[in-house]
Amino acid sequence: MNAHVSSQTLADAVRPLDGITVVSLEHAIAAPFCTRQLADLGARVIKVERPGVGDFARAYDDRVDGLASHFVWCNRSKESLALDLKHPDAKAILRDLVAKADVLVQNLAPGAAARLGLSEEALRPENPRLIVCDISGYGPDGPYRDRKAYDLLIQSEAGFLSVTGTPEEQVKAGLSIADIAAGMYAYTGILSALLKRGRTGRGSHVEVSMLEALGEWMGFPLYYTHQGQEPPRRTGASHATIFPYGPFPSGDGRTVMLGLQNEREWAIFCDAVLGQPDLARDPLFVSNVLRVQNRAALTDAIVAAFADSTAEAITARLEAAGIANAQVRTMAEVRAHPQLAARGRWREVATPNGRVDMLLPPAMPKGSEPRMDPVPALGAHSAAILAELGLDEARIAALRDAKAI
Repeated sequence: MNAHVSSQTLADAVRPLDGITVVSLEHAIAAPFCTRQLADLGARVIKVERPGVGDFARAYDDRVDGLASHFVWCNRSKESLALDLKHPDAKAILRDLVAKADVLVQNLAPGAAARLGLSEEALRPENPRLIVCDISGYGPDGPYRDRKAYDLLIQSEAGFLSVTGTPEEQVKAGLSIADIAAGMYAYTGILSALLKRGRTGRGSHVEVSMLEALGEWMGFPLYYTHQGQEPPRRTGASHATIFPYGPFPSGDGRTVMLGLQNEREWAIFCDAVLGQPDLARDPLFVSNVLRVQNRAALTDAIVAAFADSTAEAITARLEAAGIANAQVRTMAEVRAHPQLAARGRWREVATPNGRVDMLLPPAMPKGSEPRMDPVPALGAHSAAILAELGLDEARIAALRDAKAI
Protein backbone atom coordinates (compact mmCIF):
# COMPACT_ATOMS: atom_id res chain seq x y z
CA MET A 1 0.00 0.00 0.00
CA ASN A 2 2.74 2.46 0.99
CA ALA A 3 4.73 1.61 -2.13
CA HIS A 4 1.67 2.31 -4.27
CA VAL A 5 1.12 5.70 -2.63
CA SER A 6 4.78 6.61 -3.04
CA SER A 7 4.87 5.71 -6.75
CA GLN A 8 1.60 7.54 -7.38
CA THR A 9 2.91 10.66 -5.65
CA LEU A 10 6.07 10.50 -7.76
CA ALA A 11 4.00 10.15 -10.94
CA ASP A 12 1.88 13.17 -10.01
CA ALA A 13 5.01 15.23 -9.37
CA VAL A 14 6.21 14.77 -12.94
CA ARG A 15 5.51 17.84 -15.05
CA PRO A 16 3.89 17.31 -18.47
CA LEU A 17 6.90 18.56 -20.48
CA ASP A 18 9.75 17.25 -18.33
CA GLY A 19 12.53 16.09 -20.68
CA ILE A 20 11.47 18.34 -23.58
CA THR A 21 14.11 20.82 -24.82
CA VAL A 22 13.07 24.03 -26.55
CA VAL A 23 15.48 26.35 -28.35
CA SER A 24 14.01 29.79 -28.95
CA LEU A 25 15.20 32.72 -31.03
CA GLU A 26 12.79 35.15 -29.47
CA HIS A 27 12.19 38.74 -28.57
CA ALA A 28 9.38 41.00 -27.38
CA ILE A 29 6.23 39.15 -26.25
CA ALA A 30 4.68 36.60 -28.64
CA ALA A 31 7.41 33.94 -28.67
CA PRO A 32 8.64 34.55 -25.09
CA PHE A 33 5.06 34.25 -23.77
CA CYS A 34 4.68 30.96 -25.66
CA THR A 35 7.95 29.47 -24.43
CA ARG A 36 7.49 30.62 -20.84
CA GLN A 37 4.32 28.54 -20.71
CA LEU A 38 6.24 25.57 -22.08
CA ALA A 39 8.76 26.15 -19.28
CA ASP A 40 5.91 26.31 -16.74
CA LEU A 41 5.03 22.76 -17.79
CA GLY A 42 8.60 21.56 -17.27
CA ALA A 43 10.28 22.09 -20.64
CA ARG A 44 13.88 23.21 -20.71
CA VAL A 45 13.85 26.48 -22.65
CA ILE A 46 17.16 27.79 -24.02
CA LYS A 47 16.68 31.44 -24.96
CA VAL A 48 19.17 32.62 -27.59
CA GLU A 49 20.02 36.32 -27.25
CA ARG A 50 22.43 38.82 -28.81
CA PRO A 51 25.55 39.36 -26.66
CA GLY A 52 25.57 42.67 -24.85
CA VAL A 53 22.01 43.55 -25.88
CA GLY A 54 19.77 40.55 -25.52
CA ASP A 55 16.05 40.43 -26.10
CA PHE A 56 15.11 44.07 -26.70
CA ALA A 57 12.23 43.66 -24.23
CA ARG A 58 14.92 43.76 -21.53
CA ALA A 59 15.06 47.53 -22.12
CA TYR A 60 11.33 48.36 -22.28
CA ASP A 61 11.31 49.79 -18.74
CA ASP A 62 12.99 49.33 -15.37
CA ARG A 63 9.98 48.98 -13.07
CA VAL A 64 10.86 45.63 -11.46
CA ASP A 65 13.88 46.50 -9.34
CA GLY A 66 15.65 47.79 -12.45
CA LEU A 67 14.36 45.04 -14.76
CA ALA A 68 11.70 45.39 -17.46
CA SER A 69 8.17 44.37 -16.51
CA HIS A 70 7.49 42.64 -19.85
CA PHE A 71 10.74 40.69 -19.62
CA VAL A 72 10.18 39.52 -16.05
CA TRP A 73 6.64 38.40 -16.96
CA CYS A 74 7.62 36.32 -19.99
CA ASN A 75 11.04 34.87 -19.18
CA ARG A 76 11.16 33.03 -15.88
CA SER A 77 12.45 29.44 -15.83
CA LYS A 78 14.58 29.93 -18.97
CA GLU A 79 18.29 29.61 -19.69
CA SER A 80 19.93 32.54 -21.49
CA LEU A 81 22.54 31.72 -24.13
CA ALA A 82 24.30 34.71 -25.68
CA LEU A 83 25.18 34.08 -29.34
CA ASP A 84 26.10 36.51 -32.10
CA LEU A 85 24.49 34.72 -35.00
CA LYS A 86 26.53 36.75 -37.49
CA HIS A 87 29.62 34.89 -36.26
CA PRO A 88 30.18 31.56 -38.06
CA ASP A 89 31.16 29.72 -34.87
CA ALA A 90 27.98 30.91 -33.17
CA LYS A 91 25.91 29.66 -36.09
CA ALA A 92 27.52 26.24 -35.78
CA ILE A 93 26.78 26.15 -32.05
CA LEU A 94 23.13 26.99 -32.70
CA ARG A 95 22.83 24.25 -35.31
CA ASP A 96 24.29 21.74 -32.84
CA LEU A 97 21.75 22.82 -30.24
CA VAL A 98 18.83 22.58 -32.61
CA ALA A 99 19.96 19.15 -33.85
CA LYS A 100 19.36 17.81 -30.33
CA ALA A 101 16.25 19.83 -29.49
CA ASP A 102 12.60 18.83 -29.50
CA VAL A 103 11.23 22.26 -30.44
CA LEU A 104 12.56 25.35 -32.20
CA VAL A 105 10.59 28.58 -31.79
CA GLN A 106 11.41 31.82 -33.58
CA ASN A 107 9.81 35.21 -34.11
CA LEU A 108 12.64 36.91 -35.96
CA ALA A 109 12.05 39.33 -38.81
CA PRO A 110 10.53 37.76 -41.95
CA GLY A 111 13.09 35.58 -43.74
CA ALA A 112 15.75 35.91 -41.03
CA ALA A 113 15.50 32.30 -39.81
CA ALA A 114 15.82 30.97 -43.34
CA ARG A 115 18.92 33.10 -43.93
CA LEU A 116 20.43 31.53 -40.81
CA GLY A 117 19.75 28.05 -42.18
CA LEU A 118 16.96 27.49 -39.65
CA SER A 119 14.01 26.98 -41.95
CA GLU A 120 11.89 23.90 -41.40
CA GLU A 121 13.05 22.49 -44.76
CA ALA A 122 16.73 22.88 -43.87
CA LEU A 123 16.42 21.40 -40.39
CA ARG A 124 14.10 18.47 -41.08
CA PRO A 125 16.78 16.10 -42.54
CA GLU A 126 19.04 16.62 -39.50
CA ASN A 127 16.30 16.18 -36.91
CA PRO A 128 13.14 14.45 -38.18
CA ARG A 129 11.52 14.69 -34.74
CA LEU A 130 11.99 18.45 -34.47
CA ILE A 131 8.93 20.67 -34.10
CA VAL A 132 9.50 24.06 -35.73
CA CYS A 133 7.24 26.95 -34.72
CA ASP A 134 7.47 30.16 -36.71
CA ILE A 135 5.66 33.21 -35.30
CA SER A 136 5.24 36.23 -37.55
CA GLY A 137 3.10 39.29 -37.98
CA TYR A 138 1.30 38.34 -41.18
CA GLY A 139 2.47 34.87 -42.21
CA PRO A 140 5.20 33.49 -44.49
CA ASP A 141 3.64 34.66 -47.75
CA GLY A 142 1.08 37.10 -49.12
CA PRO A 143 1.40 40.83 -49.81
CA TYR A 144 1.89 41.76 -46.14
CA ARG A 145 4.61 39.19 -45.43
CA ASP A 146 7.47 41.68 -45.04
CA ARG A 147 5.60 44.36 -43.13
CA LYS A 148 6.68 45.20 -39.60
CA ALA A 149 4.07 43.98 -37.17
CA TYR A 150 3.90 45.56 -33.75
CA ASP A 151 1.01 44.82 -31.42
CA LEU A 152 -0.86 48.10 -31.95
CA LEU A 153 -0.52 47.74 -35.73
CA ILE A 154 -2.09 44.27 -35.63
CA GLN A 155 -4.88 45.54 -33.35
CA SER A 156 -5.55 48.02 -36.15
CA GLU A 157 -5.33 45.55 -39.04
CA ALA A 158 -7.48 42.92 -37.30
CA GLY A 159 -10.30 45.40 -36.73
CA PHE A 160 -9.93 45.40 -32.96
CA LEU A 161 -9.64 49.19 -32.74
CA SER A 162 -12.81 49.64 -34.77
CA VAL A 163 -14.92 48.04 -32.04
CA THR A 164 -13.00 49.16 -28.93
CA GLY A 165 -13.30 52.51 -27.20
CA THR A 166 -16.00 55.15 -27.03
CA PRO A 167 -18.25 56.52 -29.78
CA GLU A 168 -15.83 59.44 -30.08
CA GLU A 169 -12.50 57.63 -29.92
CA GLN A 170 -10.94 54.30 -30.87
CA VAL A 171 -8.90 52.84 -27.98
CA LYS A 172 -6.21 50.17 -28.01
CA ALA A 173 -6.20 47.36 -25.48
CA GLY A 174 -4.15 48.19 -22.38
CA LEU A 175 -1.99 45.11 -22.92
CA SER A 176 -0.41 43.34 -25.90
CA ILE A 177 -3.37 41.24 -26.96
CA ALA A 178 -2.13 40.51 -30.50
CA ASP A 179 1.18 39.22 -29.13
CA ILE A 180 -0.62 37.26 -26.42
CA ALA A 181 -3.04 35.73 -28.94
CA ALA A 182 -0.16 34.63 -31.18
CA GLY A 183 1.78 33.29 -28.20
CA MET A 184 -1.21 31.28 -27.00
CA TYR A 185 -1.82 29.70 -30.42
CA ALA A 186 1.89 28.93 -30.77
CA TYR A 187 1.85 27.30 -27.34
CA THR A 188 -1.19 25.14 -28.08
CA GLY A 189 0.09 24.38 -31.57
CA ILE A 190 3.35 23.08 -30.13
CA LEU A 191 1.50 20.94 -27.59
CA SER A 192 -0.60 19.51 -30.42
CA ALA A 193 2.54 18.81 -32.45
CA LEU A 194 4.10 17.00 -29.49
CA LEU A 195 1.00 14.81 -29.23
CA LYS A 196 1.16 14.10 -32.96
CA ARG A 197 4.86 13.24 -32.72
CA GLY A 198 4.03 10.76 -29.98
CA ARG A 199 1.86 8.91 -32.50
CA THR A 200 3.90 9.33 -35.68
CA GLY A 201 7.46 9.72 -34.44
CA ARG A 202 7.91 12.78 -36.65
CA GLY A 203 7.97 16.49 -35.96
CA SER A 204 5.70 19.12 -37.49
CA HIS A 205 5.86 22.69 -38.73
CA VAL A 206 3.62 25.14 -36.85
CA GLU A 207 3.05 28.59 -38.37
CA VAL A 208 1.29 31.31 -36.38
CA SER A 209 0.65 34.88 -37.48
CA MET A 210 -0.43 37.67 -35.17
CA LEU A 211 -3.06 38.83 -37.67
CA GLU A 212 -4.65 35.40 -37.93
CA ALA A 213 -4.50 34.83 -34.16
CA LEU A 214 -6.21 38.11 -33.28
CA GLY A 215 -8.50 37.69 -36.28
CA GLU A 216 -9.83 34.50 -34.67
CA TRP A 217 -10.51 36.43 -31.47
CA MET A 218 -12.52 38.92 -33.53
CA GLY A 219 -15.08 36.22 -34.38
CA PHE A 220 -18.09 37.84 -32.69
CA PRO A 221 -17.86 41.23 -34.46
CA LEU A 222 -16.96 39.53 -37.75
CA TYR A 223 -20.10 37.40 -37.69
CA TYR A 224 -22.18 40.20 -36.17
CA THR A 225 -21.56 42.16 -39.39
CA HIS A 226 -22.70 39.25 -41.60
CA GLN A 227 -23.67 40.40 -45.09
CA GLY A 228 -22.77 44.01 -44.48
CA GLN A 229 -24.80 44.64 -41.34
CA GLU A 230 -23.81 47.46 -38.99
CA PRO A 231 -20.82 46.69 -36.75
CA PRO A 232 -21.15 46.71 -32.96
CA ARG A 233 -20.89 50.21 -31.55
CA ARG A 234 -17.95 51.33 -29.45
CA THR A 235 -19.45 51.58 -25.98
CA GLY A 236 -16.51 52.10 -23.62
CA ALA A 237 -16.55 49.57 -20.79
CA SER A 238 -20.14 48.53 -21.55
CA HIS A 239 -20.98 45.50 -23.66
CA ALA A 240 -21.80 46.45 -27.24
CA THR A 241 -24.65 43.96 -27.74
CA ILE A 242 -25.92 43.02 -24.25
CA PHE A 243 -27.47 45.58 -21.89
CA PRO A 244 -27.35 46.45 -19.04
CA TYR A 245 -23.82 45.07 -18.92
CA GLY A 246 -21.06 47.39 -17.79
CA PRO A 247 -20.21 50.22 -15.36
CA PHE A 248 -22.74 52.44 -13.61
CA PRO A 249 -22.08 55.28 -11.14
CA SER A 250 -23.31 55.00 -7.56
CA GLY A 251 -24.46 57.81 -5.33
CA ASP A 252 -21.09 57.99 -3.53
CA GLY A 253 -19.15 58.61 -6.73
CA ARG A 254 -17.82 55.07 -7.14
CA THR A 255 -18.45 52.63 -9.98
CA VAL A 256 -20.54 49.47 -9.91
CA MET A 257 -19.88 46.87 -12.62
CA LEU A 258 -22.76 44.52 -13.35
CA GLY A 259 -23.98 42.21 -16.10
CA LEU A 260 -27.28 40.62 -17.09
CA GLN A 261 -27.50 37.66 -19.47
CA ASN A 262 -31.19 36.80 -19.84
CA GLU A 263 -34.79 37.91 -19.31
CA ARG A 264 -35.11 36.14 -15.94
CA GLU A 265 -32.18 38.14 -14.58
CA TRP A 266 -33.62 41.34 -16.08
CA ALA A 267 -36.88 40.89 -14.17
CA ILE A 268 -35.04 40.12 -10.91
CA PHE A 269 -32.78 43.13 -11.40
CA CYS A 270 -35.71 45.51 -11.86
CA ASP A 271 -37.51 44.14 -8.80
CA ALA A 272 -34.80 43.34 -6.24
CA VAL A 273 -32.06 45.83 -7.19
CA LEU A 274 -33.83 48.84 -8.72
CA GLY A 275 -37.06 48.43 -6.76
CA GLN A 276 -39.00 49.04 -9.98
CA PRO A 277 -40.65 45.73 -11.02
CA ASP A 278 -42.79 47.49 -13.67
CA LEU A 279 -39.65 48.56 -15.55
CA ALA A 280 -39.16 44.94 -16.66
CA ARG A 281 -42.40 45.22 -18.67
CA ASP A 282 -41.69 48.64 -20.18
CA PRO A 283 -42.13 48.30 -23.98
CA LEU A 284 -38.76 49.99 -24.51
CA PHE A 285 -36.91 47.32 -22.49
CA VAL A 286 -38.76 43.99 -22.84
CA SER A 287 -35.95 42.28 -24.80
CA ASN A 288 -32.19 42.55 -24.96
CA VAL A 289 -32.38 43.88 -28.53
CA LEU A 290 -34.66 46.70 -27.36
CA ARG A 291 -32.54 47.41 -24.29
CA VAL A 292 -29.48 47.79 -26.52
CA GLN A 293 -31.38 50.07 -28.89
CA ASN A 294 -32.62 52.19 -25.98
CA ARG A 295 -29.52 52.01 -23.82
CA ALA A 296 -29.40 55.79 -23.21
CA ALA A 297 -32.90 55.85 -21.69
CA LEU A 298 -32.23 52.73 -19.62
CA THR A 299 -28.89 54.10 -18.43
CA ASP A 300 -30.67 57.20 -17.17
CA ALA A 301 -33.19 55.04 -15.29
CA ILE A 302 -30.47 52.91 -13.66
CA VAL A 303 -28.33 55.92 -12.72
CA ALA A 304 -31.38 57.60 -11.15
CA ALA A 305 -32.19 54.44 -9.16
CA PHE A 306 -28.59 54.20 -7.91
CA ALA A 307 -28.26 57.90 -7.05
CA ASP A 308 -29.25 57.56 -3.41
CA SER A 309 -27.18 54.42 -2.70
CA THR A 310 -23.52 53.72 -2.05
CA ALA A 311 -21.59 51.30 -4.22
CA GLU A 312 -21.38 48.93 -1.25
CA ALA A 313 -25.17 48.94 -0.78
CA ILE A 314 -25.83 48.41 -4.50
CA THR A 315 -23.33 45.55 -4.62
CA ALA A 316 -25.04 43.94 -1.61
CA ARG A 317 -28.39 44.07 -3.42
CA LEU A 318 -26.85 42.63 -6.58
CA GLU A 319 -25.28 39.77 -4.62
CA ALA A 320 -28.52 39.02 -2.77
CA ALA A 321 -30.39 38.94 -6.10
CA GLY A 322 -27.81 36.70 -7.74
CA ILE A 323 -26.87 39.34 -10.33
CA ALA A 324 -23.28 39.20 -11.60
CA ASN A 325 -21.15 42.11 -10.42
CA ALA A 326 -17.54 43.11 -9.86
CA GLN A 327 -15.28 45.79 -8.51
CA VAL A 328 -13.22 47.86 -10.93
CA ARG A 329 -9.86 47.17 -9.33
CA THR A 330 -6.53 48.90 -9.69
CA MET A 331 -3.31 46.94 -10.18
CA ALA A 332 -2.50 47.40 -6.48
CA GLU A 333 -5.91 45.98 -5.58
CA VAL A 334 -5.38 42.99 -7.88
CA ARG A 335 -2.09 42.27 -6.08
CA ALA A 336 -4.07 42.21 -2.82
CA HIS A 337 -7.10 40.39 -4.28
CA PRO A 338 -8.62 38.23 -1.53
CA GLN A 339 -9.51 35.42 -3.94
CA LEU A 340 -5.97 35.11 -5.28
CA ALA A 341 -4.61 35.16 -1.74
CA ALA A 342 -7.11 32.58 -0.46
CA ARG A 343 -6.20 30.19 -3.27
CA GLY A 344 -2.46 30.62 -2.77
CA ARG A 345 -1.85 31.82 -6.32
CA TRP A 346 1.39 33.74 -5.65
CA ARG A 347 4.97 32.44 -5.65
CA GLU A 348 8.28 34.20 -5.14
CA VAL A 349 10.58 34.00 -8.18
CA ALA A 350 14.23 35.01 -8.23
CA THR A 351 15.57 37.59 -10.68
CA PRO A 352 19.08 39.01 -11.14
CA ASN A 353 17.98 41.96 -8.97
CA GLY A 354 16.00 40.24 -6.22
CA ARG A 355 12.84 38.22 -5.66
CA VAL A 356 9.46 39.06 -7.21
CA ASP A 357 5.96 37.80 -6.44
CA MET A 358 4.50 36.16 -9.57
CA LEU A 359 1.18 34.50 -10.28
CA LEU A 360 1.05 30.76 -10.79
CA PRO A 361 0.10 29.71 -14.35
CA PRO A 362 -3.67 29.28 -14.58
CA ALA A 363 -3.73 25.67 -15.82
CA MET A 364 -1.69 22.75 -14.50
CA PRO A 365 -2.55 19.06 -13.97
CA LYS A 366 -3.47 18.62 -10.34
CA GLY A 367 -0.51 17.42 -8.32
CA SER A 368 2.11 18.93 -10.66
CA GLU A 369 3.79 22.07 -9.37
CA PRO A 370 4.74 24.40 -12.25
CA ARG A 371 8.34 25.47 -12.73
CA MET A 372 8.84 28.92 -11.22
CA ASP A 373 12.62 29.19 -11.69
CA PRO A 374 14.62 32.43 -11.92
CA VAL A 375 14.43 35.08 -14.60
CA PRO A 376 17.87 34.83 -16.26
CA ALA A 377 20.50 37.51 -16.65
CA LEU A 378 21.74 37.92 -20.21
CA GLY A 379 24.07 35.05 -21.08
CA ALA A 380 23.85 33.57 -17.58
CA HIS A 381 23.88 30.00 -18.91
CA SER A 382 26.20 30.38 -21.91
CA ALA A 383 29.21 28.62 -20.43
CA ALA A 384 27.20 25.71 -19.01
CA ILE A 385 25.31 25.12 -22.27
CA LEU A 386 28.49 25.27 -24.36
CA ALA A 387 30.18 22.83 -21.98
CA GLU A 388 27.26 20.44 -22.53
CA LEU A 389 28.02 20.63 -26.25
CA GLY A 390 31.59 19.53 -25.55
CA LEU A 391 33.43 22.86 -25.65
CA ASP A 392 36.26 23.20 -23.13
CA GLU A 393 37.03 26.30 -21.06
CA ALA A 394 39.71 27.54 -23.46
CA ARG A 395 37.34 27.33 -26.43
CA ILE A 396 34.58 29.09 -24.51
CA ALA A 397 37.02 31.84 -23.49
CA ALA A 398 38.09 32.25 -27.11
CA LEU A 399 34.47 32.61 -28.24
CA ARG A 400 33.92 35.21 -25.53
CA ASP A 401 37.01 37.13 -26.62
CA ALA A 402 35.71 37.05 -30.20
CA LYS A 403 32.36 38.39 -28.95
CA ALA A 404 30.64 35.38 -30.48
CA ILE A 405 28.98 34.74 -27.11
